Amino acid sequence: MQTTTNDDAGRTLGSREELVQEIGRLPEDWHLAGVMGEPVLRAIARHAAGMEISASLETGSGKTTLLFSHISREHKVFAIESDNRSISVVRESPLLNRATVEFIEGPTQLTLPRYTFARKLQMALIDGPHGYPFPEMEYYYIYPHLDTGAVLIVDDIHIPTIRRLYEFLCEDEMFESLEVVGNSAFFRRTSAAPFNPLGDGWWEQKFNMKRFRAGAEKTMIGKARGLVGKRLPRTLKDRIKRVIE
Repeated sequence: MQTTTNDDAGRTLGSREELVQEIGRLPEDWHLAGVMGEPVLRAIARHAAGMEISASLETGSGKTTLLFSHISREHKVFAIESDNRSISVVRESPLLNRATVEFIEGPTQLTLPRYTFARKLQMALIDGPHGYPFPEMEYYYIYPHLDTGAVLIVDDIHIPTIRRLYEFLCEDEMFESLEVVGNSAFFRRTSAAPFNPLGDGWWEQKFNMKRFRAGAEKTMIGKARGLVGKRLPRTLKDRIKRVIE
């Protein structure tokens, strides 16, 4: 569907496709911390098509910020400037629709816990600090605010610890895995009740139970094998063998 968007300099972009192309043409060194590839930008635009995005969020700042500024009515950016000028280059870009974007500057380890969300999110991108456990920390503060049907994007799933977060979300009832583009995973929030962020309930999570049961069964079989060699009635030994075989 063709859409017309306007930046605050008054320049009209004929379609979302044209917008993605212009953002994609920015040089690789435009953002010194690395830039999102055009295939991922296209995937974001594609998943946003037909959605009413009243509020969105991302951790980190870059080409995605430029795109979100045109597809969301209210976009929050949790990022830190540092030496790579990740915020400055975005603010200086003529492709930024400044009217829709708010930058919450500082380490997300501090800014996200302090932030009060006024409305549900229809799209969110986790792409802030990558060291463990920070992506999971960001997820913790974001997931309760995702609207049903919201799209959650987790970037850099090739990093082992972030890969584990991706694997967890693939098995969680709150999310439907949509696709992986490059190193970015796309999920849709289901209608499942949100996991209690102030409780425990680890036994309710499929990722845990699938592996916990498998581990418990393996332990029980190992113990049963040990019993076979002991002095037991033949009938009992036969029953144990049937279990472990």
